[in-house]
Amino acid sequence: MIAELQTAGYRVSTIGREATADVSWNDEPGILRLVDGAQLLINLAGKNVGCRYTDTAREQILSSRVETTRSLHAAVVGATNPPALWLNASTATIYEHSMNEPNTESSGRIGAGFSVDVARNWENEFFAGHLANTRRVALRMAIVLGDGPATRKLLTIARFGLGGTQHDSWWPSHRRYRGIGPDPSGSERSAWYRTGGKQRFSWIHVDDVLGAIWHIIDHSEITGPVNLASPNPVMNYELMADLRRAVGRKYGLSVYRWMLEPAMFLLRVEPEMLLKSRWALPEKLQNTGYSFTWPQLAPALNDIVETLGKKPVSP
Repeated sequence: MIAELQTAGYRVSTIGREATADVSWNDEPGILRLVDGAQLLINLAGKNVGCRYTDTAREQILSSRVETTRSLHAAVVGATNPPALWLNASTATIYEHSMNEPNTESSGRIGAGFSVDVARNWENEFFAGHLANTRRVALRMAIVLGDGPATRKLLTIARFGLGGTQHDSWWPSHRRYRGIGPDPSGSERSAWYRTGGKQRFSWIHVDDVLGAIWHIIDHSEITGPVNLASPNPVMNYELMADLRRAVGRKYGLSVYRWMLEPAMFLLRVEPEMLLKSRWALPEKLQNTGYSFTWPQLAPALNDIVETLGKKPVSP
């Protein structure tokens, strides 16, 4: 994203925890200095959710999103010349487990539990108060397919012969998915759904994440939450079939939760990535004329596998 912005003529400054960042998240005056006079503010900060939801990880996932957004919000409020547009990351996981109806920005049903509470508190912080001179857009991203941990773990599952349909089924309940934040929602214990491998998988190619961002920049009428998701979500059994084809595996073992839980434990990721029915549609993007570069899953996966195959191996 930084390279694309620079190519388009933007002078980019960064806030982060790395030494290469222009300003640290602990430097409030520095953040205000960067935000004041900026034309565009993009916040993608947050701990990677491709991990196990231990108590420590849960708190880090929430705080890394809410606190960074709060710092930026304070800077925008305090700026003499606030940015005209603020894009803040969010997630399509904010919607409920849904197998009967899709979730659009206008009709979506907010869910409950840990992942939903993270998204809900994140967006509440982002949309707090009145910012008369700043257009705000929350990027409710589906699972992003590209050179990232989620994609690599999906491909690994397929390569290891576990690329068959994933069925939710009974498993001893746990507390990792319990609600979090000032008003936690949902049950204290985990639940399961009889999905039959038909749970929906909403996704988006990383090229379309960038394309959608440029589209939003160019369309001043777009405000509020925006679903960044392909218009063609798939069911789990379709996802796994396309993953198998992409990595050249003819067969994949159909997996029930009691088999998936140990495998995902070894991969250090939560099974809800595959078992929750995420069904989000990009209503706002389509209504404003965005054309997806990768609207179908199979070609998108083939492109990603080819791209990953060309990347040099790190020493």
